[in-house]
Amino acid sequence: MNWTQLWSSLPVPCLMVDEQDLIRESNPAAEGFLNLSERALKGAPLWDKIAIDSPLEAAFDRARANSSTLYVNDVDVGSGERAPIQCNLQIAPLQDQPGHMLFLIHPREFAGRISHSNSVKSAAKSAIGMAEMLAHEIKNPLAGITGAAQLLSMNLSNEDQELTDLIVAESRRIVSLLEQVEQFGNLRPPSLAPVNLHDVLDRARRSAMVGFGAHMTFVEDYDPSLPEAWGDSDQLLQVVLNLLKNASEAANKSGGTIRLRTFYQYSLRLRRRDGTGNPLPLQLEIIDDGPGLPQDIAGDIFDPFVSGRENGTGLGLALVSKIMADHDGWVGVDSVPGKTVFRLSLPTVPKEKE
Repeated sequence: MNWTQLWSSLPVPCLMVDEQDLIRESNPAAEGFLNLSERALKGAPLWDKIAIDSPLEAAFDRARANSSTLYVNDVDVGSGERAPIQCNLQIAPLQDQPGHMLFLIHPREFAGRISHSNSVKSAAKSAIGMAEMLAHEIKNPLAGITGAAQLLSMNLSNEDQELTDLIVAESRRIVSLLEQVEQFGNLRPPSLAPVNLHDVLDRARRSAMVGFGAHMTFVEDYDPSLPEAWGDSDQLLQVVLNLLKNASEAANKSGGTIRLRTFYQYSLRLRRRDGTGNPLPLQLEIIDDGPGLPQDIAGDIFDPFVSGRENGTGLGLALVSKIMADHDGWVGVDSVPGKTVFRLSLPTVPKEKE
């Protein structure tokens, strides 16, 4: 993947600004977010095209002068063509181009509810793509480090061997993490077919009860009239297993309760940029009575490498988001202490496939 392809595929709105604060490049996500064309943005002063409810010019200039990164959270961002919405901003110097800055806009989807839809296909896909490339490059030198440590250990004392054993063990742990990253890029497109969601839930529940969820109590609350979904049963099983695993690990060691609920809600539609909507009437909820999501990461839990658990990889929910986006579905979460609800919304079988 070259720079142009990566830039165009970024789902996060991004502008490249020169030393005079003129916009030199804008990716398609930025054009869509600001509701302005590339022609209208290119060469225009940044502060004429973007409206922020906080004076940032001075901080922006300091970041440029110091070649440092600037983070700004919870500000309203808009343009003359669209109403402002709450966003996080990340401003970073562009290497090898003095004075040029990258201006990234992260619209926040969290206001008691977090959702990732296929309108953005989730920022996870872009970050994972870059991480996948890094994973491939890092694994080769790690193999060399591991081999060298094993050779060194052959002629060392027991005390020194503990150090080489540590190098080998930690290198293997890193390789294991990198392999988890790579699975995102290797995930095939869903093989769509009619799926009985209750069968998927039962398979996941039975697997959890004999493994990671053995200490949990499972309650079924199914709508027996629920029609079949249009999806990939194996990938949807992976989604449910990831959510059950998260709920089980968040519970106390003494256990807790996980409620599996399905129902039909025709009014839910996924809005597209062109104003049309895709109906997602099939609702599947996984509800636990654990401590809830940590508030400091609640708005970012679907992003890769964000985790509320010590030594957690933060890849499980990113994979959930990716699979649901690939299904043209929706995933959201409501969380307060004592009740966390993950909801999956999926389409029914198209009429022409029935």
